[in-house]
Amino acid sequence: MKNLVKMTDEQLVAIFAKGENTAFDILLTRHKTKIYSYIFYTVRDRDLAEDIFQDTFMKAIVTIKQGRYSENGKFTAWITRIAHNLIIDFFRQDKDDVSTSCEDNGVLNSTKFSEGTIEDELIQMQIRTDVRRIIRQLPANQREVLIMRYYKNLSFKEISDLTGVSINTALGRMRYALINMRRIAQENNVILTMD
Repeated sequence: MKNLVKMTDEQLVAIFAKGENTAFDILLTRHKTKIYSYIFYTVRDRDLAEDIFQDTFMKAIVTIKQGRYSENGKFTAWITRIAHNLIIDFFRQDKDDVSTSCEDNGVLNSTKFSEGTIEDELIQMQIRTDVRRIIRQLPANQREVLIMRYYKNLSFKEISDLTGVSINTALGRMRYALINMRRIAQENNVILTMD
């Protein structure tokens, strides 16, 4: 462990790619404050910053494990670029489709801003906050599939490959995630749509 701490970021990435998970823990510890601060000061929302922060490092893990990380510069610049792209994706998606549409029973009905009134924006912000809180209450395997499907726009085949489960298992987890979200929303009197 002490030897790993002395390694450069690029060395840590290389040995993480070969299966030494502790190497990524060191990278995370080394860069988490800077990356989280960058995200938070850009989005100005603690919950959203935490979500994007987690997505940033998950994407980094997947990219490195798939052998798609290339040393074109520093790890810090690369991970910051991932965070930046995820922030842009969020705001682009947020502008086009404020709440995510679910194909099963419309738990998260698609709505658009109505001419961007302050009241509509506040309602939409509350809906997004409620949705994030509900998603956090899901079992980890259901939450993972839901995020991959609706926030990262991955196909069930891609989800199956990334999670190491069958497509049917991924579909089942999504189904139960939607059922559980609906139940949690009802139990807490949360309305996830704008009338």
